[in-house]
Amino acid sequence: MAMDSLDSGLMQRQPMANDLVPSGLLRFFEALEQNGVSYCNWKSTRRVQSALEGNGDIDLLVARADQHRFQALLLAHGFKCFPSVAGRDHPAISSYLGYDERSGRLIHLHVHVRLIVGEPLLKNNRIPWEDALLARSVRHPSLPVRVLDTEGETLLLLARACLEQSWFDPIAIRKRQGRREKFELDRKALAASVDRKAFGALAVSLVGEDLAAACIKALDDPRPLEDQSEFRRTMQRFFAPHRTYNVVEARLRSASRSVQWLLGGANKRYLHLPRPWSRRAPGGGRVITLMGVDGSGKSTSVTTLREWIGAEIDVMPIYFGTGDGRPSLLLWPLKLLVPLIQPALKSKPKGSSHGDVSDKPPSKLYASLMTIWATVLAVEKRGKLTRAHRAANRGMIVLSDRYPQDQITGFNDGPLLHRIAGVPEVLRRFETNAYAGARRLPPDLILRLKVTPETAARREPNMDPDVIRIRIGEVQRLVFPGSRLVDIDAEQPLPDVIRAVKYEVWRLL
Repeated sequence: MAMDSLDSGLMQRQPMANDLVPSGLLRFFEALEQNGVSYCNWKSTRRVQSALEGNGDIDLLVARADQHRFQALLLAHGFKCFPSVAGRDHPAISSYLGYDERSGRLIHLHVHVRLIVGEPLLKNNRIPWEDALLARSVRHPSLPVRVLDTEGETLLLLARACLEQSWFDPIAIRKRQGRREKFELDRKALAASVDRKAFGALAVSLVGEDLAAACIKALDDPRPLEDQSEFRRTMQRFFAPHRTYNVVEARLRSASRSVQWLLGGANKRYLHLPRPWSRRAPGGGRVITLMGVDGSGKSTSVTTLREWIGAEIDVMPIYFGTGDGRPSLLLWPLKLLVPLIQPALKSKPKGSSHGDVSDKPPSKLYASLMTIWATVLAVEKRGKLTRAHRAANRGMIVLSDRYPQDQITGFNDGPLLHRIAGVPEVLRRFETNAYAGARRLPPDLILRLKVTPETAARREPNMDPDVIRIRIGEVQRLVFPGSRLVDIDAEQPLPDVIRAVKYEVWRLL
């Protein structure tokens, strides 16, 4: 359920600092307050409004005694838990996503029951100040969210700056300059506003007199925190007993996760193998298909969905067609030959959608080439069907442009050899069995994009208008038992189409 679709009568919204903050998120924070849940945003108060507006993740610390009530309120307000691939997250950290229907944004909450910090890929350090910081948390002056008080935020910033630096983690190395600048901007802002006496008293109570004096000195030191090596080593020694792993095991785990991160990035961009690398869908993955005639907006919708949800969840895109989408390595050489062969094919037989279509029987050259093409295509689609459902079984979201079918002959997502006379029976049976796999492995959700023949013809001027009308009717007849089918009016402006598509995908997850 989308956050903005929930009961808006839960409470009255107060005047907010910025209406870009999702109303459902604001209602969630008010519900926490009403139910007496002890929590706070534990990172930069200076940037909390930007995070609430969708410009980054929201990091919340929750009292251990209240964690289950907190989770219940998350679920009641439309958030869903998306677990990381095994071994990636600390047991005291969980990730929840919410969907703001108004803006179409995903809202990512990092929920901490313990203050676990460290490298991006290996959170190895605990700062055991949860109860003290939660007890001192305050209400934000203009937003209904609790934040750290100035003294607590200052001390926590100094500790994090010493524990989160790394020369081993590839993400930390890549973002080192940006992290350095954030820490310095936060330190300067806090140094200008913190009460030195209150800060010193808090530091003494949490780290002792000697280290408290070092903290005050580090706060006012003109050098960036990253360059204060002696202070950093002192803080690291102080927190050493709270490490999850010793130095050797931490380095080994960090190296292993770095390799996984690099391989996951390569898979996400280039390989598209059914291997999850980051975060999986709750309850298992899903196969989502965009279906419609050429010109209905399938490719645009798949690309947008991939950018939208792929930033948070493992996504595998699959193109089942033969047009401009990504072909398999098996089909790729044949696609390269198509522009060279097409001049020799003066016309195509009835049933083709593009080019000069003739009612005459196909030539021997066309028949031979089509037999090879259809056989290779059947092998490709059988392999893609298998990979798609393996990916879903492993927790990934599969976004497919088109889907094979064997219900309607003459349709470009179905068998092709029926057009050709004299094809060996063994090849016909092979193709039939390959496409029959689509009935055994149906998608979980079919989003059928509907356009008029006139709109499709305008968007695809090279496509035969008569074929467009026939195929619009054929798409309406397709049935995939076990799949949920939703019709989307693709005559709407593109932002409205995308909003409708996102909503249906979010409902499925």
